[in-house]
Amino acid sequence: MRVCNSISTRCGVEDHPDPDISPSPSRNGSPGPKILNSPVIRQPSRRRELFRVFSEDYQVVKTKFLDPRGYLANQWNKIFLVACLTSLFLDPLFLYLPVTEGGICIQMSRPLDKVLTSLRSLLDVFYIFNIYVRFRTAYIAPSSRVLGRGDLIIDPRKIALRYLRRGFCFDFLAALPVPQVLVRIVIQSLSAMEVVRIETALRALIIVQYLLRLYLTFPLSSQIIKSTGVVMKRAWAGAAYNLMLYVLASHVIGSCWYLLAVDRQEVCWRRACLLDPSNCNFAYFDCQSLRHTNGISWLRSSNISTLCNARNDYFEFGIYGDLITFKVGSSSFVDKYFYCLWWGLKNLSCLGQNLITSTYVEENVFAIIIGTIGLVLFASLISNLQTYLQSTTVRVEEWRIKMTDTEQWMHHRQLPRDLRQRVRLYGQYRWVTTRGVDEEAILKALPVDLRRDIKRHLCLDLVRRVPLFDQMDDRMLDAICERLRPELCTPNTCVVREGDPVKAMLFIIRGRLDSWTTNGGQIGFFNCCWIGPTDFCGEELLTWALDPATGMALPSSTRTVKAVTDVEAFALSAEDLKFVASQFRRLHSKQVRHTFRFHSHQWRTWAACFIQAAWFRYKRKKEVAELKALESQSGSSPQPVAPTLHSTNLPILYGTRMGGSTRSVSRRSGTEYEIRGALLKPADPDFTVDHK
Repeated sequence: MRVCNSISTRCGVEDHPDPDISPSPSRNGSPGPKILNSPVIRQPSRRRELFRVFSEDYQVVKTKFLDPRGYLANQWNKIFLVACLTSLFLDPLFLYLPVTEGGICIQMSRPLDKVLTSLRSLLDVFYIFNIYVRFRTAYIAPSSRVLGRGDLIIDPRKIALRYLRRGFCFDFLAALPVPQVLVRIVIQSLSAMEVVRIETALRALIIVQYLLRLYLTFPLSSQIIKSTGVVMKRAWAGAAYNLMLYVLASHVIGSCWYLLAVDRQEVCWRRACLLDPSNCNFAYFDCQSLRHTNGISWLRSSNISTLCNARNDYFEFGIYGDLITFKVGSSSFVDKYFYCLWWGLKNLSCLGQNLITSTYVEENVFAIIIGTIGLVLFASLISNLQTYLQSTTVRVEEWRIKMTDTEQWMHHRQLPRDLRQRVRLYGQYRWVTTRGVDEEAILKALPVDLRRDIKRHLCLDLVRRVPLFDQMDDRMLDAICERLRPELCTPNTCVVREGDPVKAMLFIIRGRLDSWTTNGGQIGFFNCCWIGPTDFCGEELLTWALDPATGMALPSSTRTVKAVTDVEAFALSAEDLKFVASQFRRLHSKQVRHTFRFHSHQWRTWAACFIQAAWFRYKRKKEVAELKALESQSGSSPQPVAPTLHSTNLPILYGTRMGGSTRSVSRRSGTEYEIRGALLKPADPDFTVDHK
């Protein structure tokens, strides 16, 4: 059974059971064939509900659900990734809350506590909103991934059940305000002794939630890569992103080192306090208790400040000795943070090789973790940075290697200096123009319609500058633009030689070329002209393509074309021109042929020669008539009248105007027969011949 969607012409057909397919009863009450839930069939007066849409029809559906591959979902994923990274940077700062005063007591930093809890609460809003977004994000039906992008399931119940089964628990636990509750409620309501007893549990809760938030960044980055291809589009941004992750790991290591160092100092205080069990009270380690008389008297009688010193052999601090030596615990937050960050970056980069540990188990475990994480992150950082940095210079390196190989080849083959210089100029000019990008390969990988639109955008305005194509319609111009390919020429590059077969027709966009002919090497004949922007060369190929009676042999060039400056042009090959001429009969119109003759340098040269021959013929007849008149008057043999200079140069000047940019029609002014036989009229195609 086939059911069509009201918003699309596409229909869904299902013959196999699927979770998103429900049976539809027939009119006689028996269960009918199963159909997609996409258009649930109801009475015409009722509203239709849509549970599944095709991916290409999603934009037409007025729904409140997000497409996981759409623009809004990708933008939110990037924003949430930034929020996750900010949270991963902020949470370790809670480990800096314990502050040591004078190396004798510990207290919590209240100003830092207020700032961190406020910022953490603001970041928790993103995690809560992300849960809402996940409930409103459609997903792709697994059964529709056989071909194409698949169908989107927009049924709210199915989306909610799928999210609850898969990722809701992790997102919910990661969104809980654990550090705020522990710092602002639990720790402030407990005494110092109670905080010491549950310190391990509190620290475990913070670490577990931090690991959850760290875990969420991996599927989020993977989803961004699946949708857009990369996390960062620019190479330098990708390198900076990987470097930032390495600094973030150093930040976490430094924060953990600070907290463990403070705990290690507290262990020393306890051991020193137990030397006098009668007067020992662990509550005295809280700086608030030192304000009382008992705490002050105990501090004066005890010797913890002397015993718990890094220079004393009473207690082994190991890798935490720098905290006591440089009094990091009692420093300002900025000094404390940057010292710990440097400590983490230094030991993470050297893989913990400079760490001198004691026999304390937790200290050795922490040193092993630093060495392992440093090895993994350093290797990953180097590989990623190398990949991103190489991607920025890969084309430059390829061009450098290619030019080096070219230099070695030219030296090995002992090419002359002028040829070497021309090869170098061409390589440099091509690099400056294209930057090593293979445009043809990029265009070939695109669909036909998209490639046609791109070619139209790039070439249409330039092609319309050519007078030969200005009178053509859009369909013919699209066909021509689609088959044009860019052509680059450096100075002194010979595009085509006289007598060689013409393989492509060249349309000049920028630069200047020199075109000349000697009519097959005829002695004394030389015609030369400039070819600039909006001009073309290789017009013999157009005559060959328009003539239905031509064979496979390409026509020979009647002129030699050589580049004078750097030239950028579009080339239309013989096969493509033949195809366009056979498909579009508009090229066979008289208007196009007249335009072609007017701008063709071959026709201009022939017209100039024809005008000169006609002028010399007229002048000879005039001289004969004058001689006959003199004979009849005097009855004697008349003397020939020498032509004036002005009358001799007149046909040459007129031929120059007729030739357009023709600099000199011929090197010598010959007789009528020499000029008439110097250059033959270009052949016209016979359009009356039928195609065989």
